[in-house]
Amino acid sequence: MHVVRPYGDTMDDGKVQLSFTLPVPNGAKGREAARKLVLSWGFKECEVVHSTVLADDFSMYVAYAKTEQSIDYDSVVADEASADASMDMEAVDAFIKEHIGRKIVVVGACTGFDAHTVGIDAIMNMKGFNHHYGLERYTGIDAYNLGAQVPNEKLIDYALKVKADAILISQVVTQKDTHIHNMTEFVELLEAKGLRERFICVAGGPRIGNKLAVELGFDVGFGRGTYADDVATFIVKKIVEKQKA
Repeated sequence: MHVVRPYGDTMDDGKVQLSFTLPVPNGAKGREAARKLVLSWGFKECEVVHSTVLADDFSMYVAYAKTEQSIDYDSVVADEASADASMDMEAVDAFIKEHIGRKIVVVGACTGFDAHTVGIDAIMNMKGFNHHYGLERYTGIDAYNLGAQVPNEKLIDYALKVKADAILISQVVTQKDTHIHNMTEFVELLEAKGLRERFICVAGGPRIGNKLAVELGFDVGFGRGTYADDVATFIVKKIVEKQKA
């Protein structure tokens, strides 16, 4: 066993920092309510070190507290899309040429009312992000980025039109589980049309994990720190896997 515990000043001291919002005015009473709330969660020695007004009757708090809980690090199983190392752009293009023998087609969009394109652009656009080129630059991939606020129905229709192998959905807005409702609708639409097995379905976003995506019916989910390399590697290997099935 490899037991670990949070620390702030000294190893294993259990010190943590928490931040949260309460629907109460900022002030002494609000800070005391925040402190007692943290203690009710099982923390010890709580101190509210900062509070600020967010709006009328809403305030945000930062608290320091201590926990006696620990975790066996060796028992942890990460929520990863794949344990395999991702191939770079050149390796993916070579893999496509050797194992697939044609260009693959990928369609992506930020669907629903979500207007944030940073994530889908980082994966799809030619310039990519952080020295990782996007799918548009791959010689073995035809990539179509439909942008933001794309209805699920329109995305599916376009994927059929261009004979896509894979569909990428980016979800950034998560308030009231909007991302879950939108992702669920997408899969249900595919299933209703009898098209779920037709496409490789990929979900991505800052709060999208592989476990959540698979539970909702996607083939894979990618969260923070994902590049086009990771997405492309999964897609091309999945295509070959489906060819062999």
